[in-house]
Amino acid sequence: MMNRLNLAAAFTVALTSTLIVPALAADASAPAKTFIDYFLPIPPQGPLAKDAWGCATVGPRDQKNGLEDPKLAQWDYWDGRIIKSADGKYHLFASRWAQAKGHKEWHNSKAIHAVSNSLLGPYTDQGLCWPSDKEGKGHNVTALMLPDGRYAVVVSETRPGDVFVSNSPDGPWTHLGSIQVADNAFKDLGRMSNVSVMLRPDGAFEIVARSGAIWISKTGILGPYTVQGPSIYPGIAGLDLHNLEDPVIWYSGGFYHILVNSWSDRKAFHLTSVDGVSDWKYQGLAYDPTRDFIRYTDGTVNHWNKLERPSVYLENGHVVAVTLAVIDVPKEVENGNDGHGSKIIVIPFDGAALDRDLQAAAKSAAK
Repeated sequence: MMNRLNLAAAFTVALTSTLIVPALAADASAPAKTFIDYFLPIPPQGPLAKDAWGCATVGPRDQKNGLEDPKLAQWDYWDGRIIKSADGKYHLFASRWAQAKGHKEWHNSKAIHAVSNSLLGPYTDQGLCWPSDKEGKGHNVTALMLPDGRYAVVVSETRPGDVFVSNSPDGPWTHLGSIQVADNAFKDLGRMSNVSVMLRPDGAFEIVARSGAIWISKTGILGPYTVQGPSIYPGIAGLDLHNLEDPVIWYSGGFYHILVNSWSDRKAFHLTSVDGVSDWKYQGLAYDPTRDFIRYTDGTVNHWNKLERPSVYLENGHVVAVTLAVIDVPKEVENGNDGHGSKIIVIPFDGAALDRDLQAAAKSAAK
């Protein structure tokens, strides 16, 4: 396993080579970079396997990156949100279900916690977060730190809007309650599907869910949240509105950001706003499984069939890694015990450069 010092060195080399590109590009007519262009090469945590599950279509790949069941003996994994604890360990919160029953078993998935000494993995499954509460039930899992230092895990589908808290990422976890939405003209857009929650710089909690509506709570993570208006998606020029889901929201570089996935087109898009509520702008392609953006430091490229449930990990105010739930075949043909499955991958990302370029573009547009 690559230690954190070597990982940092690899990041520095990749970052340096990435930053040289714009300096050499003197052609002002060159197309602008979008989110997908800021992914960095992945330093392998082990040898690239050529005969592991999925390799026939994905390509040689690092089974020690992220979280997976290497032999598909038990689990399919999904979701994925990383939090770093004070002891330097990385904690990944996700969901899993019985691999033998195929992808359709997701509706019986359970929330789990995995740990790694490295941001990129491998992550070791520590088991269910709350085994004595509905046998660990939980799907579309995300996590965050609360202002008082506690950890929170939020569940969408299967137990909509349930929030669990703990003083430690290792648990034990207590059911705090369920997210509530205030009654107003837009309350119908407050359905607890694909919920992504963040703590804003101003101390309020903000949620974007599958509907694309923005919710704000000034009274804590449970709310009540006030839906700020209609879905933001139809009003964003250039955004493909086809079957959008799985949004993730965060703040960096003076902007609120959303990545939102089109499950049918298998692509995701990047949006930004200055206040996190209004005037959202389309910034272009976030990822696309047909593009060569999942690559290792030796040049090997991976192509997963589907990339969903995006999440981001920030350090020093910028995104440094993106997690994705990936599957090697279409969901509907992953039937269990068939050599196909799903896992969570972690890709290094140059968020500092993304934020710098967005700030420069905003200043240029304001002139």
